[in-house]
Amino acid sequence: MAKPATRQELIDYSLRQLGAPVLEINISDEQVDDLVDDALQYFQERHFDGIERMYLKYQFTQGDIDRGRAKGTTEVGIVTTTGTSTNISGYGTTTSNFYETSNFIQVPETVVGIEKIFKFDMSAISGGMFSIKYQLFLNDLYYFNSVELLQYAMVKSYLEDIDFLLTTEAQVRFNKRQDRLYLDIDYGGINVGDFIVIDCHRILDPTTYTQVFNDSFLKRYLTSLMKRQWGQNLIKFKGVKLPGGIELNGREIYDDALRELQMIKEEMSTTYELPPLDFIG
Repeated sequence: MAKPATRQELIDYSLRQLGAPVLEINISDEQVDDLVDDALQYFQERHFDGIERMYLKYQFTQGDIDRGRAKGTTEVGIVTTTGTSTNISGYGTTTSNFYETSNFIQVPETVVGIEKIFKFDMSAISGGMFSIKYQLFLNDLYYFNSVELLQYAMVKSYLEDIDFLLTTEAQVRFNKRQDRLYLDIDYGGINVGDFIVIDCHRILDPTTYTQVFNDSFLKRYLTSLMKRQWGQNLIKFKGVKLPGGIELNGREIYDDALRELQMIKEEMSTTYELPPLDFIG
C-alpha cells in the first residue's frame, strides 16, 4: 500500500519502488531486516520527526544518594581504574589506580539526548514566600498599574543575574551509548524521595507511532539502501548472460544507489536535521 503503517508494509513499498514483483530483487530477508534497522536508526538519530522532546521525572533512592556521596577509595559506588606501564628505566613495572564516583542515573535507552536538569532552588532570590521575587509581586504589583513595565523588566533581569551568579546550574554529562546521566551536584543536599525533571529527547517507537513508517524521507532512504545492497549482491555476476541475452549490471545499480544516498544525506543535513546549538567563547 502507498501508506505503509507496519514494518512489512514499508519493506513491500520499497521493493515495489525497485521493480518488484515485475523484477526479482536479489536481496535476502536477513539483509532487508538489517537495512530497515539501519534506516530507522538513522531516521531517529538525525531527523527532527524521529524524536520527541520529553520531560522525564526521576525520584532519588537511597542507593543513588549513597553512590553520589561516596568518597575515598573503598565506599559503595567507587569505581577503580588501573593503568600499568612497563619497562620503565630503573623501576620495572608501575601501576597507578584512579578512582571515580558512580554519580549517575541510568536512563532509558530510548533517550538520545539530554538538554538540562531543571533547577529547583530555595534561595533568597527566587525560592519560597520570603524571597525577593515573591515580595516584589506581593507588594509592588498588587495594583496592576502601580509599577512601570520597563522598571519591572529591568528589576527582573537584575534579579536573574544575581541568581545566576549565586546559584550555579546543575552540571550534567550524558552519552547515549552509555545510557547514563552523570549529575555533578552536591549529593549532600539531596534527600530520599526528592525529584528532578530531565529535559531530554526520546526516539519515537514506530510500533506505537505507526506514521513513522509512512515518512517520506524514511521511505526514500530505505529504498536507496535496498538498491545499494541489490547492486552490491549483483556486482560479482558482472558479464553473466541471462536467457534472452540480458546481462546483469550490478555496478551501475550500486553506483546509482550511492548517488541517491549522497543526495538524501545532504538533504537530511540541510532540511531535516536539527541545527547544533551555538557556543560562545
